[in-house]
Amino acid sequence: MKFSYPWQFIGRRSAMMAKNGMVATSQPLAALSALRVLENGGNAADAAVTAAAVLNVVEPHMSGIGGDMFALVHFNNQYQAYNGSGGAPEEANLSLCQNLASEQKTESEFQNLDTQPTEDELKMPTKGGLSVTTPGALAGWNDLLEKYGTISLSEAFEPAIKYARDGFPVSEYISWQWSFASNRITPYPETARTYLPGGSPPTPGDIFSNTQLADTFELIAKHGISEFYNGKLGKNMVEAVQKDGGLLSRSDLEEHKGVWCDPICTNYRGIDILEAPPNGQGLIALEAINIAENFDLPPSITDPDRIHTLVETFKIAVSDGHKYISDPAMVDIPMKKMLSKKYAQNRAEEIGESASSYIPKAGPNGNDTVYISVVDGDGNAVSFINSVFMAFGSGMSSNGFLLHNRGCSFSLNPKHANCISPHKRPFHTIIPAMLRKNGEFKASWGVMGGSMQPQGHLQVLLSLVDLGLNPQAAMDAPRFRWVNGNKIALETSRIPNSTVAELRKKGHDVLEEHLFFNPREHFGGGQFIYSDKNDTLIGGSDPRRDGIAIGY
Repeated sequence: MKFSYPWQFIGRRSAMMAKNGMVATSQPLAALSALRVLENGGNAADAAVTAAAVLNVVEPHMSGIGGDMFALVHFNNQYQAYNGSGGAPEEANLSLCQNLASEQKTESEFQNLDTQPTEDELKMPTKGGLSVTTPGALAGWNDLLEKYGTISLSEAFEPAIKYARDGFPVSEYISWQWSFASNRITPYPETARTYLPGGSPPTPGDIFSNTQLADTFELIAKHGISEFYNGKLGKNMVEAVQKDGGLLSRSDLEEHKGVWCDPICTNYRGIDILEAPPNGQGLIALEAINIAENFDLPPSITDPDRIHTLVETFKIAVSDGHKYISDPAMVDIPMKKMLSKKYAQNRAEEIGESASSYIPKAGPNGNDTVYISVVDGDGNAVSFINSVFMAFGSGMSSNGFLLHNRGCSFSLNPKHANCISPHKRPFHTIIPAMLRKNGEFKASWGVMGGSMQPQGHLQVLLSLVDLGLNPQAAMDAPRFRWVNGNKIALETSRIPNSTVAELRKKGHDVLEEHLFFNPREHFGGGQFIYSDKNDTLIGGSDPRRDGIAIGY
């Protein structure tokens, strides 16, 4: 693969190109706010945090300071990963959580197809106080700016505060998501007052404002993140969680710290793929990419043999991931084995002509995350992902922001690597990525969507490297999603009927996209910025979302 033109152009729209800086994310107002930061002399870290703050306002059901974040950064030709996920509360011992969970009904609305990868019947609830772990996003924003930024957190918050106070028009897609998930917040009066104005979700074109969130951002801008982790904001958050049966405490907030660490990496046909290490599932993506390298795949993206091989490849990788991935500070994860080319070669030999089924199942269904890619004119880059997990997180809110439900990812099986324990970080779905060639930075990218994320990384990377699709075309290309067992979902509106029929003959239980809720919701949403040999930035933004890639 030559990472320069001519590339095959088959996209629905041209790739974005610019020389001085570029932003790609899932909502245009956030992208434009970040681009203005670059135009005014800010760098990739400044722009990423600015975009994240605006996304908290304009995609509130997806992201915010009440959730977690991960990032990969490239500054001064050095690569680092940042783990901004929070741990379980100090009081969250297994016995207590088992008793509390048994008293609460676990909702199933977001677990109809992708289910929790545990072996036990009893599961953590997917909403309410018990599902809330320590939010790490705000600390991550602050740490990113303190280490690499040139502007203050207060300056980064300015566009978000304006949109929160003055309001913004809600798009068709975001309105659809808001409406689809609104039943998750109706049991929580404070959240409903904020996010269901007049008792209903906003319709397309409605102007939505959140003055309480504007006040919160202004308070943090003035006094720093201590207001969140040590002050009144934290006190209010803890009181709300504990009132609803949760275990989060003031000390959990006060003791939280994000972690800078080295990325994990593999090489695919001469290209290094960098991911954040566990507790995220980037390790699954890398193992799948290693296994896929053992095959001479058909060159058509809709070829049934290609789809079959990649589905079976992913099933092997996800079986390993859901068995081993947890908090590496508390669990010994066999990363060396899972990243081994020899191990991948051995596992590739298991793939035959028909579908096989692996016991572990994909993570909870959802696409409730925001991803931001920024590359500035000096070649600095930030691959950044922020999430409250499921739509509207736990359903609970405090001071205008939502609280995530990442605690529902824990297992309540004492034999499982991801079993809950005090301060432990859970298995995490959100994974930023980068590409490097011969030591040089090449791309900042990611694909959102629960268990779709490593599947999206596998498919987008191979489209770029093997098929020669430019970043936009690689985002446009039709996707599959392994669901569980032999169930796979396909974007059948763009995949031939003959492909579907052949996959069924191979033993795959194919779910057509009209039976898989809304296709834009369940096949991911990605952003991609690539730097070619002339330092021209080439961007793509997923057509399944509202986003744009924009530069200057």
